[in-house]
Amino acid sequence: MQLNKDNRFFAVLVSVTLHVVVLSIISNNQIRFNDKPDTLKPQAEIVYLEALPPPPEKNLAASAGQANARESSSSVAPVIQVAQDNSAAQPVTERQPASLAAPPAPTAQEWAFAAKYTLKNSKGYRYTWGHQVRSMMGTAIEGGDQGVVRFRVEIAPDGTLTKLETLWTTSPVAEQLARKAIENMPSSPPTPTGKPLIFEKTISFSPFVTDGPPTYKDDCLPDPPAFRNPFAWDGKSPQVMVASKPVEKLDPQALEECLKQLPQDSIEAESAQDRRLLDQWGSIKTGR
Repeated sequence: MQLNKDNRFFAVLVSVTLHVVVLSIISNNQIRFNDKPDTLKPQAEIVYLEALPPPPEKNLAASAGQANARESSSSVAPVIQVAQDNSAAQPVTERQPASLAAPPAPTAQEWAFAAKYTLKNSKGYRYTWGHQVRSMMGTAIEGGDQGVVRFRVEIAPDGTLTKLETLWTTSPVAEQLARKAIENMPSSPPTPTGKPLIFEKTISFSPFVTDGPPTYKDDCLPDPPAFRNPFAWDGKSPQVMVASKPVEKLDPQALEECLKQLPQDSIEAESAQDRRLLDQWGSIKTGR
């Protein structure tokens, strides 16, 4: 019995001793693995800077010249010439305003023709009268004084002016010059029909507009009927559709006699007619 107790005690002692030895070995190994050599820390470098005084200007210019000489000797730099703009130095001349001298007054032959031409409400007389007024208005200069004036004129059978009314104007100066010219006009010949002549006349006082002579080639043809809306109604009278008037047919013999009286149109008249049509209807090519 005593022997079993001793054996048991001995076994426990051996077991405790082995555990102690094993634990000591493990701890030594962990300490060995965890120990790391100290890394070498870089030592701080100390740099000393010494501030030197700047070199004199002469020495600096000399060194710069030497450096430029070395650069020029090593490589040849291209020479760039800058062209001088002499246009800025030249004085700018102001543009002169456009001007148009007054046309010459109608001749005695032109007035003689106008005094006999009865077609189209004395067309020749009306043009010659306006041409006489424009010839007495002087030179038209570009600017605020240029413009257009339209009058309503009544002339007695003996050629005396009985009424002058301004319908509209774009320049008070143009209207004043036209009225002054009309007051100082020489006596006009009697009207072609021997009746009072009433018409409207536009006079242009501008360096860009000239009132050319009219054309007479279509004066024997009847005027086309004016358009009238056949469905127009005043709201009170009975509704009646008004038919348009038919075009008048001239007697062939009367038409032939009328054509013999027409003067020959000039190139200036044809050019003025084309210009009037262009201003009235525009042009497809120019987009006006």
